[in-house]
Amino acid sequence: MGIGLLWAAAEDLARSKPAVRSAYRCLLRALNSEKVSLSLAARETKKAEVRYIFELAAAERSVHNIRELLDIARHAASVLQKGKIPGRPL
Repeated sequence: MGIGLLWAAAEDLARSKPAVRSAYRCLLRALNSEKVSLSLAARETKKAEVRYIFELAAAERSVHNIRELLDIARHAASVLQKGKIPGRPL
């Protein structure tokens, strides 16, 4: 076990599942927003990226990493709701 890492117990994982699902759905909904100016192909590519990230994160067992994933997802959704693409320069 690494120094400073807190590993999630079964109860922690069960508690975080609804929050992770909510963040996942929120990101997909935000990508479908008309405010985000993406072509259909680009929109589907971004959705595939979100699915891939959440599939990889499904195996995560660190409480800190799960919280960080949720924080990043919430931030990305708020940026998308403003009509901007996260990670792109202005």
